[in-house]
Amino acid sequence: MERRDALKKIAYLMGGAISATTMGVLFESFTVYNPEQNYTYSFLATDEEILAEFAEIILPTTTNSPGAKAAGLGTLIPLIIKDCYPPNLQQVFKKGYEDMLALSKTKFNKEFLSLNAQEKKLLMNELKQQTIDNNREPSFFLIARDLTLLGYFSSEIGCTVAREYLPIPGKYDGNVDYIPGQKAWAI
Repeated sequence: MERRDALKKIAYLMGGAISATTMGVLFESFTVYNPEQNYTYSFLATDEEILAEFAEIILPTTTNSPGAKAAGLGTLIPLIIKDCYPPNLQQVFKKGYEDMLALSKTKFNKEFLSLNAQEKKLLMNELKQQTIDNNREPSFFLIARDLTLLGYFSSEIGCTVAREYLPIPGKYDGNVDYIPGQKAWAI
């Protein structure tokens, strides 16, 4: 199975968890992908570290399951942006990413990686509010959030630790008793 086919199937499964724009981007890239197109946005190792921290704010490590960093999202998000997103959306992502770094410097007078947990949450809330206020899709915040959810819940950690997992589920039973606090089932 090729990576594009796998991503397409994951996108179908995650349909309710990601925005329509991100879903559209994924499906558009499956059908109109041209390997000769000039995808120019390249990521540095520090970008991957920053994106891992960004994803960790969305899905932090808890006592019950590892977070987004442990699932390797700092590497996955740039990979999907470079391989699957067309140049115009790479530019949207790049500009929003650079704006986030600039906002970190102006609001807290620190680099993003130097922010403490509370400052990162405040920055994240401001990015979310800007996205809501501007009512524009796609945006850096929405793309990064959607790729965080897609990547985490399709990773081994997301499927086997964060969710209930049975490697051999057996027969279908549509009337299983719900146990309070039980995790969602991974398929």
